[in-house]
Amino acid sequence: MSDPEIGALRAKLLSRPVTTDIGERRKNMDARGLAYGLAADVKVEKLNANGVLAEWTSTPNATRDAAVLYVHGGGYVIGSLDSHRHLVAELGRASNAVALALDYRLAPEHPFPAPVDDALAGYRFLLAQGFKPGRIAIAGDSAGGGLVVAAMVAIREAGLPQPSCGWCLSPWIDLEAIGESMESKAAIDPMVQKAGILDMAGLYLGGADPRSPLAAPLYADLAEIAPLLIQVGAAETLLDDAIRLAQRAGAADIYVDLQIWPEMVHVWPLFHPELQAGKRAIDAAGNFIHALLRT
Repeated sequence: MSDPEIGALRAKLLSRPVTTDIGERRKNMDARGLAYGLAADVKVEKLNANGVLAEWTSTPNATRDAAVLYVHGGGYVIGSLDSHRHLVAELGRASNAVALALDYRLAPEHPFPAPVDDALAGYRFLLAQGFKPGRIAIAGDSAGGGLVVAAMVAIREAGLPQPSCGWCLSPWIDLEAIGESMESKAAIDPMVQKAGILDMAGLYLGGADPRSPLAAPLYADLAEIAPLLIQVGAAETLLDDAIRLAQRAGAADIYVDLQIWPEMVHVWPLFHPELQAGKRAIDAAGNFIHALLRT
């Protein structure tokens, strides 16, 4: 049965004016996030996390010894604390944990590996604050979903213990856009197309190899990283990124829960105030995280 809410959202997304100006795109994305607002019981606190601008969000029942480290989407070029605060706050609520969102550096001003370095700095900050690795989850959407995996690999390579788990929402892990769904889903995806993907990849890479493992986790050694929940919409050009990530992680003996949500578009939980399926996906992610947090 077709979901009428996703139909209305699809029409809304398709009606948005298109601009290639990075500054305007950043402004627009932030404005849309801020327009959703926050629940009255959400507390927000700005801070500096090992040199990375960041903020805590928490709700009254959050367990104070458990944290979700969040890295937002936006192709490593757009997106911010403002664009994703409403999603981060509700993920923390669903996980019964506090959330630390990172305002990591963006390309083209700060190309690869700046976001990976900032994610690792954020994780080190949580450890220094006394959070045990098993009480930390890492979560992110789109480019942030790929960054979750890159951060876990960087954490392993730095000799640090893994977090409890990761949530990869509509993850982008292939900077060459060679997945079959990039073509087969193009006609029904209102948000992500190959030309845009390649443009953002070029800005992010700044001349680096598009198959660098920490830039494109499709090519990373995923051995011994933490368990993953991967959620992706069936109407996404990035569907094959999620499927290939699950295959790569599973082949490395990593526990993976891959969920393909019928009819859903790219990063649909970002629209949870007007999409019940978005709220349900957040709840499912929160349950996954809460179940895997350990002492």
